Amino acid sequence: MLTVAHAEVLNLHNAIRGARNPMNSWARSDSYFNDKGEFVLGENDLSLAIRLRKAGSDHRKYLRQVFVTVDITAPLYWWKEYDTYKVSTVANSTSTMHKITSAPFALSQFSCDRMDEGTLAVMQIILDKLEELRIQFLETKDKQFWYDIIQLLPSSYNQMRTCTMNYETLINIYHARKNHKLDEWHVFCDFIRTLPYADELIVCEE
Repeated sequence: MLTVAHAEVLNLHNAIRGARNPMNSWARSDSYFNDKGEFVLGENDLSLAIRLRKAGSDHRKYLRQVFVTVDITAPLYWWKEYDTYKVSTVANSTSTMHKITSAPFALSQFSCDRMDEGTLAVMQIILDKLEELRIQFLETKDKQFWYDIIQLLPSSYNQMRTCTMNYETLINIYHARKNHKLDEWHVFCDFIRTLPYADELIVCEE
């Protein structure tokens, strides 16, 4: 499973202004902020944005200045793949090292939505052992129990990270992962499609 929350797109207005710098064409800009404070690309600016997007990464540098910040909750096995995208991304995560023993272990903390009944039964045995270790650690503060938890913890454990990336990185992510076998990537790609002007500037499918 994967969920997103608190998504925000920033700096589109500055990015499109900068996109006009090479030709000194600022007078042709027709974008504006609407009554809700949302930035709306005018016909001229949207046309320019699309042309530059299609011209390739050297010409669409302005997309590196359009930022997205979002809280993503996903299992560790998904984060392992997301961490491929180290360029132009920043993330602050909830701490497994510091907070793993702060709450009882429960299935709701893990991505178990695709497990069958037999696998869920095994998972429950693992959780029971993790909870036993957690209690032993809290009672004794013996670091051995903490290490047992960290090394036994399944990769289906869900972690939340507040991530910042730009539209150029999202282009790379979307086109590399839209047909991936993991359902979590499909959910994330569906989220990408909801961003302002995603169809024109990120997805860009003819």
